[in-house]
Amino acid sequence: MRKATTTPSRPELRAAVKSVRCAVYTRKSTEEGLEQEFNSLDAQREAGEAYVRSQTGEGWALLPDRYDDGGFTGGNTDRPALQRLMADIEAGKVDCVVVYKVDRLSRSLLDFAGMMQTFEKHKVSFVSVTQQFNTATSMGRLVLNVLLSFAQFEREIISERTRDKIAATRRKGKWAGGHPLLGYDIEPQRYRLVVNHPEAESQQQRDKPRHQNQ
Repeated sequence: MRKATTTPSRPELRAAVKSVRCAVYTRKSTEEGLEQEFNSLDAQREAGEAYVRSQTGEGWALLPDRYDDGGFTGGNTDRPALQRLMADIEAGKVDCVVVYKVDRLSRSLLDFAGMMQTFEKHKVSFVSVTQQFNTATSMGRLVLNVLLSFAQFEREIISERTRDKIAATRRKGKWAGGHPLLGYDIEPQRYRLVVNHPEAESQQQRDKPRHQNQ
């Protein structure tokens, strides 16, 4: 005689699914546009929230705390929201970190490797909404490192272009930015330094006794 089997009820099934507490982290390098009603940080968070909702059947649940860094570079970890996120991870409050793209979390391989060590230590998974990979496998970790390498390369290229532009500007005799030197003004039309004669003469008068004593 075949023994009757019972199927678990829906509450029992829900209890069997482990709850995954998800934190959405967002970042924008500049403060431009952050004053808008719906800005880049909001768009990133909206995408992260939608992804978490799509995994509700797997027990994923969105944490109410917001981790938003507006106007902070990804080249270092000196970001208030990131520091708060890492503290919550170490306190055991987070099971999964969700970002829109890998470079939102970091653009530095060294910093990212350190964060991944903390994630692994506290059994926290990492998900990028627009870049599908699984950090539980060696291939997934390889793909992640490749993506991050390109993010760091892009940041370094932007820095090199900025330095080259400033150098080219100076070679043409134009002011590259900042406060003008004493005795000079910035000519608005041509954006170059011009002599401020009253300041220059005043500076010469102050320098005369020094030269005479020498």
